[in-house]
Amino acid sequence: MKVLVIGSGGREHALCRAVRRSPRVTELVCAPGNGGIAAEARCVPANQKDLNDLLRVVAAENPDLTVIGPEVPLALGLADELIHRGLRVFGPTSKAAMLETSKGFAKRFMQRHNIPTANYAVCASQAEALESLDLFHLPVVIKADGLAAGKGVLICESKQQAQEAIAGLFSGRLLGSVETSIIVEEFLTGEELSFLVLSDGKHVAPLAPAQDHKRLGEGDTGPNTGGMGVYSTDAMLDPEMRAWLLHHIAQKTIDGMAAEDTPFVGVLYCGLMMTARGPMVLEFNARFGDPETQAILPRMESDLMEALEACVEGRLSETEFRWKPGASACVVAASEGYPGSYTTGHKISGLDAAVRLPGVEIFHAGTSLVNGEYLTSGGRVLGVTATGDSLEHALEAAYEAMKLISFEGMIYRRDIGHRALKKTT
Repeated sequence: MKVLVIGSGGREHALCRAVRRSPRVTELVCAPGNGGIAAEARCVPANQKDLNDLLRVVAAENPDLTVIGPEVPLALGLADELIHRGLRVFGPTSKAAMLETSKGFAKRFMQRHNIPTANYAVCASQAEALESLDLFHLPVVIKADGLAAGKGVLICESKQQAQEAIAGLFSGRLLGSVETSIIVEEFLTGEELSFLVLSDGKHVAPLAPAQDHKRLGEGDTGPNTGGMGVYSTDAMLDPEMRAWLLHHIAQKTIDGMAAEDTPFVGVLYCGLMMTARGPMVLEFNARFGDPETQAILPRMESDLMEALEACVEGRLSETEFRWKPGASACVVAASEGYPGSYTTGHKISGLDAAVRLPGVEIFHAGTSLVNGEYLTSGGRVLGVTATGDSLEHALEAAYEAMKLISFEGMIYRRDIGHRALKKTT
């Protein structure tokens, strides 16, 4: 069968590699792809932010299945259009994707269905938001309602910081676009957990759990990013907690969407905080996480394509999943200046040597292939993933590989997995 993957990041590189492993797949296309994906799939030009251009690509390629990677095509309604045309697509409709594309919708949905989440206020004006600050202790969290490429969450230590964040979101100064609604939210403490499930609209199947590192700097300092690294181990969740999350959060969400006549078919990413009061949902994403996918899929031994098709065909309950025991870790190399402004076009060296190390895979994100050389083309440039029999061994291999890679202005965190390592020492 012919598969088309939409996207251009490290997540899509990991998806393409996992899809290509399936004996069911005879042809793989990625739109638009990147320098590294070109080694896994035929890459075709596409504007991911233009629905008509994406539809043009699908019509030209006529795939048996389209897999949507990023959130913007989901928000634009790409899945809706493909379903309307009788085409098979893995990814939720734009209405179902509102779990991610509108934080206000997600918070109200959770309240309606008794899904645990932080206390909040959805505010439609600057005055309303400023007034609501008095309802919350410091620190307080200010969130943009809409998509913000992982940069729309601001943790404010003082009332002045919160006031500035509110003004910045409503004026458009912070994100470059004016927010018409924001969320003021209780600050939660605990360990974060990424809990992803596949869904066919009725049933759910959990993927391996993961923990993302969103802050730019070591020790979880600096601004929020799209994610600077992630790890995945079986030890992150005991069987009882895994079953609780599956029933009380994931299945409850899918059941709630179905009850509201908005079935969710795709991957539901539950961003959780494991608090002293129990697990609470920080956010939902309506697609595979980035960089979580780069740590989760290398641990998958079963056929990803079989699972994606089962979701589309409504038979997920019949699908078996097999996972490699042990652990995986992904460390992201970014361009200096990220998540702000940065330069591109720098030559990347050492990739061949790094990928020869046992258990190591490299997933390209912001790269281009020019005259046989890989050049930087984005903020997050690539991720180095390693699997091992323990988290220590996986991290050791990932960092050993990272030391072999270089480009001008390269930055990466040297403490991915630090919280888990502290627990084991």
